[in-house]
Amino acid sequence: MQIIKEVCVDSYKDAVQVESNGADRIELCSRLDIDGLTPSHELLIRAHSNLTIPIRVMVRPHGEGFIYNKNHIYEMKNTIKICKSLKVDGVVFGCLNKENDLDYDQINDLAEFSKPLKVIIHKAIDFSNSVFGSFEKIILNKNINGVLTSGGERFAKDGLKTLKKMVDLAPENFEVICAGGITNENFDKIHFELNAKFYHGRKIIKY
Repeated sequence: MQIIKEVCVDSYKDAVQVESNGADRIELCSRLDIDGLTPSHELLIRAHSNLTIPIRVMVRPHGEGFIYNKNHIYEMKNTIKICKSLKVDGVVFGCLNKENDLDYDQINDLAEFSKPLKVIIHKAIDFSNSVFGSFEKIILNKNINGVLTSGGERFAKDGLKTLKKMVDLAPENFEVICAGGITNENFDKIHFELNAKFYHGRKIIKY
């Protein structure tokens, strides 16, 4: 089984560095200090023009949680339009409602709009009232290709039981991207517990 190590980066320099150090894929963001926002169009275009590994793009217009109004959705769709024109590998987003459940209306709308790009629901799912219940609904949406999750915890090491259930339940060709404090130092231990195919982290490879 091929293991995919995806590295989140928020600069062109880091994107080039992690590619040269063996990353299989990047998630391109800005402001990783607040868990990642939408990258600038300039950074997106530059990275896309110069990297050879797949790029997935964070689509998150603000850092105040994951609740979005109509203006935010409009902004997110504009970013997705650029991603579609560049034919990046995929987009990464997640929406919650005021009750801390996934906002399926917004997610379904954005997921359909994003096609033919791959669509990944990010760690907003970990802030929902039932991470596994949310996962069971998400895997039924044929426009969604994966989730990026720590199993409802801040760190993957604390959510291993739920992550393993997700990995085992996921349909074929659906990505459960395990994330949350996974580094090149603890990777082998976490992989031994999960035997997953997809992993994500800022320091998941040495660079």
